Amino acid sequence: MVCLAGMQVLPLAAAFALCPPGPRTTCVVDGDTFWLEGQKVRIADINAPETHGAACPAERALGERASRRLVALLNAGAFSLEIEGRAIDRYGRALRVVRREGRSLGAQLVSEGLAEPWRGRRSDWCAMFAASG
Repeated sequence: MVCLAGMQVLPLAAAFALCPPGPRTTCVVDGDTFWLEGQKVRIADINAPETHGAACPAERALGERASRRLVALLNAGAFSLEIEGRAIDRYGRALRVVRREGRSLGAQLVSEGLAEPWRGRRSDWCAMFAASG
């Protein structure tokens, strides 16, 4: 079992897929949340669009793209989970920055337009789509 209580877990590799209904062990929930060996991890340095509970179809579509991309990134090789700031969020999820070879996978999602940097609150994706459309 992976211990997420410590400062770092190096290196990790697992086979990820999108989470099915029911119990979750190692899978991706959405573009910024995944399960690793039964422990829920929230990627601390980004905010990705929602898939479950999306406020509009555009948010859901981008959230689904972000989720699939996170599966691919996590499956691309060993990564580390690092604490930067709080270790646990208000929902009991482990807050971690996911890195491979020193580069944040969250920053990768941001650079691809699939997430935004974490700013301390969730954004209104649908309002952003409406403003840019």
